[in-house]
Amino acid sequence: MTADAGTNDPTPTSAGLSGQGTGMPEWLVRIVLALVPILLALIVGAAILLLLGRDPISFYVNIVRRGLISWIGLQETITRCAPLILLGASLIVAFRAGLWNLGIDGQFLLAAVITAALSAWMIQSAPAWIVLPVGMIAGFLVGAVWSLIPALLKAYQGVNEIVTTLMMSFLGVSLANVLIKIPFNDPNTTVPQTMTLVTDDRLPRLFGTTINIGVVIAVVVILVVHWVMTRTAFGLRLQTVGANPKAALHAGLSVPLLTVVTFGLSAGLAGLAGSVEILGVWGNVRADWNPGYGLAIIPLVFLARFNGIAVIGFTFFFAMLSIGGETASRRADLPNYFVLVLVALILIFMALTEWLSHRRALARRA
Repeated sequence: MTADAGTNDPTPTSAGLSGQGTGMPEWLVRIVLALVPILLALIVGAAILLLLGRDPISFYVNIVRRGLISWIGLQETITRCAPLILLGASLIVAFRAGLWNLGIDGQFLLAAVITAALSAWMIQSAPAWIVLPVGMIAGFLVGAVWSLIPALLKAYQGVNEIVTTLMMSFLGVSLANVLIKIPFNDPNTTVPQTMTLVTDDRLPRLFGTTINIGVVIAVVVILVVHWVMTRTAFGLRLQTVGANPKAALHAGLSVPLLTVVTFGLSAGLAGLAGSVEILGVWGNVRADWNPGYGLAIIPLVFLARFNGIAVIGFTFFFAMLSIGGETASRRADLPNYFVLVLVALILIFMALTEWLSHRRALARRA
């Protein structure tokens, strides 16, 4: 991150997080600041449902019943967590280093397409225990390579990475559709899609459920990322570059190199998320498929204050909301996008909570 781009630092201000003057321990203040936006979003969401003539209690009950209480729904919720947790790990790397990687949807989708095509081709001559790790490695590399242009422009020219990563994401989504429809198209189907990796050759299921081992991989990855970013010298270097590039230069750190490495790791994890989703759930990629997980996970990472363990909890909440929301919306005769309205409300209230917290801290200092 260049010295003149400090205003783009996504790290939440710590000014309003202290429990001093509130009689509350700091960890409790952090929990309150994370939960308040969710509660406010649910309240406003309930008001919107009432205005639409829907029963908010019934709507929320259906979400919980389908996404959490139902055994089938709970399995779907846990399975949905795998790509979301990996994308959370991707954003933690970037955000803790003071960089905005907003291109994760493109990185995710390109990696998914390459993984699907490569795995379906390799399985014809290699066993699954070779194909699956190769597919995940390929997805990681595809995501990392796709981040090179924004990384180099940021590192050596100081170009705003928000613009470049968003542009590369749009290009990546479009390129993924081209790859599906032309070179990787399965000639045996009428719907444009890659060849299919059959269920028996995908990531192993856990304990006879529909939950695949990708969830375990995701949890291990985000815990490792959390440890690296908070407990190692390498993580400290990345955070120093993000917090104060000038100080990093004076300390002898190579800011451009660390910037490129950060982008590579962040985008690589986004690519790994795409691979895990394909190898564990779908087995192929259809044209115009784009779950849009990237922008949905950003508010969750901010709510978690870039804490990997907290991201797991918020991710599970969002997965339950999205899985249960599909059924709840259908029963309430609402579009599935209403769940995204709740996510948007969470983001708005999170920003307001952060602003009020910051103002209160400034008032105490004055």
